[in-house]
Amino acid sequence: MSKSVKTTLLLLSFVILAFAVAGAVGVKAGNNEDGAYRQLSVYSEVLSRIRSDYVEDPNIGQVSNGALHGLLEALDPNSSYLSPDEYKLYQQFGPSAAGIGAAVSKRFGYGTVISVVPGGPADKSGLVAGDIIEALDQKSTREMSLAELNGRIGGAVGSVVDLHIVRPTKAQPQKIAITRDAVKYPAVSSRMLESQIGYIRAEGFPSGRTQEIAARIGDLQKGGAKRLILDLRNSGDGEMAEGVSTANLFLDHGQIAYVEGQKYPRQNFTANPAQAISSLPLVVIVNKSTAGAAEIVAGAILDNARGDVLGDKTFGAGSIQKTINLQDGGALILSIAKYHTPGGKAIVDVAITPNVLVADKTDDFIAPEDTDIVPEENEKPEPQKIQPDEQLRRAIELLTKQEQKAAAA
Repeated sequence: MSKSVKTTLLLLSFVILAFAVAGAVGVKAGNNEDGAYRQLSVYSEVLSRIRSDYVEDPNIGQVSNGALHGLLEALDPNSSYLSPDEYKLYQQFGPSAAGIGAAVSKRFGYGTVISVVPGGPADKSGLVAGDIIEALDQKSTREMSLAELNGRIGGAVGSVVDLHIVRPTKAQPQKIAITRDAVKYPAVSSRMLESQIGYIRAEGFPSGRTQEIAARIGDLQKGGAKRLILDLRNSGDGEMAEGVSTANLFLDHGQIAYVEGQKYPRQNFTANPAQAISSLPLVVIVNKSTAGAAEIVAGAILDNARGDVLGDKTFGAGSIQKTINLQDGGALILSIAKYHTPGGKAIVDVAITPNVLVADKTDDFIAPEDTDIVPEENEKPEPQKIQPDEQLRRAIELLTKQEQKAAAA
């Protein structure tokens, strides 16, 4: 078979595959369908020009692979195309594998650390929320889909993953080696603060977290707590169902959240009065590393006017993905539904904005520059300086003022 015939077949295969992807993501009839055909014609023309006019004989397979990656990531960070090799890795080291104890997403095109599990491998190595993973095992994360990134982070217990990270406080990338291990979330902590304010901190929402929080609420109420603070800062991982059931602890009526997609029937989550255990005045503290299940809680409390949400705007994560196997052994991972607050806001699109904005002292995310600077070998990243907890202070102040107003009334 001649090279021109092979190229033609590759082009046709790519066009057919691209059209299949367009159908999978719900290309509608009418003008949208016509638009899809026009775009496919453009794709075919571009590939043909690459083949005929590029400076050297191109690797069409590599070009097509890159185009598919870009096509899926243009939808949202959670949608991915996995080549056959990438899909094998993803299946081998999926969510059940050992990891580094960090929730990771994509931002600015690179892997970004949403939150870090206290005491986990990443935490011990100095990784912090906001770090940008410029490269993983010598491969730029800009070239990876989120699914591939998470697949490469997972691995066997005791194996090592090398990360090049960029942090606002340091200009040069830093190389750190993290030994993978089974990750265990810290238990829910609680204590009594001034003015009979009970304080509860939950970092992550693994299975069973709601029961832990319920137990801490019960202990604090028995100890005389008259108001509650639920601290969900840096809680960026866990099961969405745990977020729904935790919100129900504070709500005896109303909607908690709902999930819906183009072809995903709406599913409503409504508060069950029998599961509500506290009606005390409440403040939920969040920050930009609050994501997923924790955002379900904050959104439900805020939209139901059950209490105040204080802190920074959250990260914005909450969607359902579907894996579609492809004939060549690869796979598509498509977002098919989004979680919404009771007020109808898609969390993954707009996140949760507190009604009481109090910025923390963490530096904003920055995008790494494309640079050939060699990272400093095995240097442990500098820990962020500890700042006074202004958000907690303001939460205490808010509850205290509310109590004083109620007493005066």
